[in-house]
Amino acid sequence: MARDILVTSALPYANGATHLGHMLEHIQTDIWVRFQKQRGNNCIAVCGDDAHGTPIMLKARDAGITPEELIAGVSAERQRDFADFHVVYDKYHSTHSDENRELSSAIYNKLKDGGHITSRTIKQAFDPEQQMFLPDRFIRGECPKCGAPDQYGDACEACGATYQPTELGNAVSVLSGATPVERESEHYFFKLADFETFLRDWTRSDHLQEAITRKLDEWFTAGLRDWDISRDAPYFGFQIPGTEDKYFYVWLDAPIGYMAAFQALIDERADLSFDGFWGKDSPAELYHFIGKDIVYFHALFWPAMLEGAGYRTPTAIHAHGFVTVNGEKMSKSRGTFIKARTWLDHVEPEFLRYYFAAKLTHRVEDLDLNFDDFMARINSDLVGKYVNIASRSANFITKRFNGRLAGELDRPELAQRFADEGETIAAHFEARRYSQAIRAIMALADEANAYVAERAPWQLAKEDGRETELQAICTTALELFRQLTIYLKPVLPATAERAEAFLQVAPLTWADLKQPLLDHEIAKFKPLLRRVEQPAIDKMIEASKDDLAPAPAPAKQAEAHAEPKKTAQAEKEQADAHTPDDGIIGIEDFAKVDLRVAKVLAADHVEGADKLLKLTLDVGELGQRQVFAGIKSAYAPETLEGRHVALVANLAPRKMRFGISEGMVLAAGDSPHVLAPDDGAKPGDRIK
Repeated sequence: MARDILVTSALPYANGATHLGHMLEHIQTDIWVRFQKQRGNNCIAVCGDDAHGTPIMLKARDAGITPEELIAGVSAERQRDFADFHVVYDKYHSTHSDENRELSSAIYNKLKDGGHITSRTIKQAFDPEQQMFLPDRFIRGECPKCGAPDQYGDACEACGATYQPTELGNAVSVLSGATPVERESEHYFFKLADFETFLRDWTRSDHLQEAITRKLDEWFTAGLRDWDISRDAPYFGFQIPGTEDKYFYVWLDAPIGYMAAFQALIDERADLSFDGFWGKDSPAELYHFIGKDIVYFHALFWPAMLEGAGYRTPTAIHAHGFVTVNGEKMSKSRGTFIKARTWLDHVEPEFLRYYFAAKLTHRVEDLDLNFDDFMARINSDLVGKYVNIASRSANFITKRFNGRLAGELDRPELAQRFADEGETIAAHFEARRYSQAIRAIMALADEANAYVAERAPWQLAKEDGRETELQAICTTALELFRQLTIYLKPVLPATAERAEAFLQVAPLTWADLKQPLLDHEIAKFKPLLRRVEQPAIDKMIEASKDDLAPAPAPAKQAEAHAEPKKTAQAEKEQADAHTPDDGIIGIEDFAKVDLRVAKVLAADHVEGADKLLKLTLDVGELGQRQVFAGIKSAYAPETLEGRHVALVANLAPRKMRFGISEGMVLAAGDSPHVLAPDDGAKPGDRIK
């Protein structure tokens, strides 16, 4: 029976261009949605722009335009970027909409009627030069807990403490640099502690990843505080009902924007109902894809608001990590803070989709875009393996058999085995284990290429009387290619569409795995993908240096969850801590190395290599890896099989004359001796 599924991505903040950090989440979401639709489920995806808050108001003022004009321009650009990356939403909306205004007011009133809203006069930081109250993230100073300098007014990034902005030491306004003064103002609060019992139960179910549940436990231990949901004028947002100069804090109406986008879609589609997906007893599934930096709002405030207002809560919230480039945070000076449009101008968008998929797991982990690894993986997997199957077989069908496939397969059992893998690959996609799905698909591609190499149709074509065999072999190869296209379609929708045109078939679904394509006419084969080359990467990096304006002031980034800018004093203190030549690294350097426990499934001699053994490793959720290790002098292959070893899992693949090595096994001494984890460690466990 088809499932009813509603999926959302976090609403990108409407004050800047789309960049690769945005694309990680929206590509991850789109792959999952396309997979569900391909499986025959009624899966709906909505998103929109997070369009309220002080940063947008100030940026519009600086640009000499209205906030409405600013967010309209950003939305148009954002939707073009998403479309060109083949990211499709059934509805892309905005939090600055009539639907969101009505829903936000209605939910607020329900919470108020339920006794979950209170008000009190508070002391708040005020900028005497700008003549406005300052949101928490427009104030910076010293953490009252650990003394770390240059921290935001709500939380310390050094020690994780939360506090009031009035508790900061040596606080300054990031708008003017002036010292804030305290002024009293009446504010409205959501009584989050009213829902502590509900939230403790909800966060310990299957709604969240384990790492997120552990993080939330820290907040429960610290105590659930009342949440300030109001802001003083001037503020770009929705006025709180019954007030004259108070506005909803952007984070109150932002998640309600999911509901508003769905309501706007209902207005266009008569087959949908609001209660069918958002009602308290709705049987539909609801999933939010978000970044790990906004878990606090989505996993505490949002379900509590929904519960208090009488709506259903999410089936699950899927959090992901950040994007790094070549092992470091995206950098404007290095040209690795890459806009979506800059990528599109130089590199095939589906290559980024594939690379992200090849590295995404269901865990809350950062993803590194390593350009050497990127080029090797794209050229090897997509061009050298997947497309190669069709290019080696199609011309024989076109030239020898007038484009007609054979009526039966050369190896029907092989095609059946490929089809039987469908449920395993589907389970990986369903659980967002994309990297394992890709690894399983590429293992099949390897097998398909080995079949073509073994049967060598180019040799048969030279021999008389073997036409029937030749046609059956090429038909089998193209059937394997068709099955791989089905598996890759959620990741490579445009390439799949070109493959469907070549095969002259209707849009492929998962159900099409069951019936091979036989006695069918195909079109002339045209190259589906071309290799990515180093000059394209170099040009993109240079363009990124050229087309990015200087970083905006922290005030313009604050509510968009951007990386805070260090003060000169903070940078000096960090630099003074150690020099590049003293051999000391920081924890952030060590954290870049992804060390995993791996089990040796097979170990073999490498013909022509004096020092190497070829190891086939089980790395748990990361799948299987092939590694060439220089340990032949110390070990006979059979003594390694079944042992556990330590693997550097995020080392860029290295192409050797014996094959590709996908990591490094750790060993000590000149012998060398393999380092082994203690009993109890399992394949895939992270070494910390």
